[in-house]
Amino acid sequence: MKKALIFGITGQDGSYAAELLLEKGYEVHGLIRHSATGNTTNITHILEKIILHKGDLADTTSLYRIISTVKPDELYNFADQDHVGWSYDAVDYSFDITGAAVGRVLEIIKQEHPKIRIVQPISSNIFGKAVETPQTENTRPYPMSPYACAKTFAYHLARYYRETFGIFAAVAIFYNHESERRTDEYVSRKITKAVANIKQKRQKKLCLGNIDTEIDFGYARDYVEACWHILQLEKPEDFIICTGELHSVREFVEEAFTCIGIELAWRGQGLDEIGYDKITGIEYVGFDRQFFRPSKTAALQGDNSKAKKMFGFSPKVKFKELVRKMVENDLKEV
Repeated sequence: MKKALIFGITGQDGSYAAELLLEKGYEVHGLIRHSATGNTTNITHILEKIILHKGDLADTTSLYRIISTVKPDELYNFADQDHVGWSYDAVDYSFDITGAAVGRVLEIIKQEHPKIRIVQPISSNIFGKAVETPQTENTRPYPMSPYACAKTFAYHLARYYRETFGIFAAVAIFYNHESERRTDEYVSRKITKAVANIKQKRQKKLCLGNIDTEIDFGYARDYVEACWHILQLEKPEDFIICTGELHSVREFVEEAFTCIGIELAWRGQGLDEIGYDKITGIEYVGFDRQFFRPSKTAALQGDNSKAKKMFGFSPKVKFKELVRKMVENDLKEV
């Protein structure tokens, strides 16, 4: 039986990975931080089937202990400070946990267990002000936030340990991937939870930032499955994991409201713009300067042709189904 170790197992990606690997017959281990011990919602249904280890990416001794104890065949590192907005306010923490911690893990593997296969997810935010569209595995990084800079560091660390020491360190460059397990700090879940609350008359209005930003939205479970395929290949490489389609946040908002029978119309511009119900005229969407980011990035659109060629990657859940899944989930929760 293969053993897998998942960092970030309580989060969106990590919990989907745990489910997937259990389905494939793996013995599944996960790292859990002290601050996450009371937040196991995403893995409550599988707690009796997995083995959790206390530790933290900021603590090298715990990483060494866990990796040496488990001796996994595969390691999935979904743990990081994964929010762009937060990275502006917690710069040092973001650099350490999202960037430097990857080096800690790779060094432990190199010194103690060089046979471990590791997949390191990276964000499309590394491309920032993209020098070309669509982006491929050969596109030069151009990060535009502390989070993106840290992810770029992690990307180069994986490449360095792979090329210099022969470690099986593969990189999955994830574009935006959403699901019912997103926290409401992310715009996608903020929208769908607000729509569910509006439907139940528990909220009157949704406030957002720049909704004309175009995003390559995918479904998290599809992307996690891609990570598993990447670790089954003969040699470690870098892969763009995306849908290749762009949709604006405005489209996401409109589609979410459509799910509860409201067709939005718009009037005004910028912070004065209003989204309202075409039929009733009731205002449901407004804007607030606090939700605008200090630096702008290009519309990031990936080219996933390498992943398609190497292991048949093809996103199963498309944009409209993704939005519907999230809205229906939040309606049940509300």
